[in-house]
Amino acid sequence: MQKRYSEYTVEELQVEVATLKEQANKAEQMGNISEYAILERKIQMALAYTLNPAEYKKGQVYELRGDPGYRFKITYLNGVFAWGNRINLLDETFETEEAMPISVLGELVK
Repeated sequence: MQKRYSEYTVEELQVEVATLKEQANKAEQMGNISEYAILERKIQMALAYTLNPAEYKKGQVYELRGDPGYRFKITYLNGVFAWGNRINLLDETFETEEAMPISVLGELVK
């Protein structure tokens, strides 16, 4: 039975991320876009468990990695997931609340 990422040590997570990156590179080279996307999400999840959720606070706004047109305002945290709303370049906040692994959050917007 496979362990959950929450049960991995930091060292195990780093090995897992390296393995997933190799697999993602191979999938990209082979042109398998859907497999590549799945592996990228797994990488994001594994990386989220290497970060400290206490460093992210309710009400803060972060850039989104890989999505430069949007920012993300945290409503609350649940484990390694930040729940909140996207904000576009026009400072319009989307009504739909969504969850993001904290590894997807980039720099804090001042």
